[in-house]
Amino acid sequence: MTSRTFSKKLSANDVGSTGGHQGGILVPRTEGELLSFLPPLDPTIKNPDAWIECEDETGTVRKFRFVYYNNKLHDLGGTRNEYRITYMTKYFREVGAREGEELEISKSGTSRSYKIRVVRATAPLHNQEESDGVRIKITSGWRRIH
Repeated sequence: MTSRTFSKKLSANDVGSTGGHQGGILVPRTEGELLSFLPPLDPTIKNPDAWIECEDETGTVRKFRFVYYNNKLHDLGGTRNEYRITYMTKYFREVGAREGEELEISKSGTSRSYKIRVVRATAPLHNQEESDGVRIKITSGWRRIH
């Protein structure tokens, strides 16, 4: 049985430490292998979604929403054309996820259930409160773990 694992370095925005409101973790449209790993979504439907069941590192089963915000394809003047995984904020808060740590998501074979965990940073993280200003870094940060 083959297993695939993907990892994403968490940004300050992902874990909610910027105080902003984010619509979930971005899954880039260019990441075909990652998109094929997640449930299929029909682009002919406006904003299709699927709930994904994930067991975290404590054994708790959580449900996250995988959604394709695609009003650019369906509405005159629409601007969104992006995939996201939403409803993760509570999980990140409960496990104390921090910027610079990594989210891992894996699945074995044809299983419909995923495993998730936060991989803790090995080096001390930069303290945002000591910063001279606000840092904004836009990056998807996803990679496949072999």
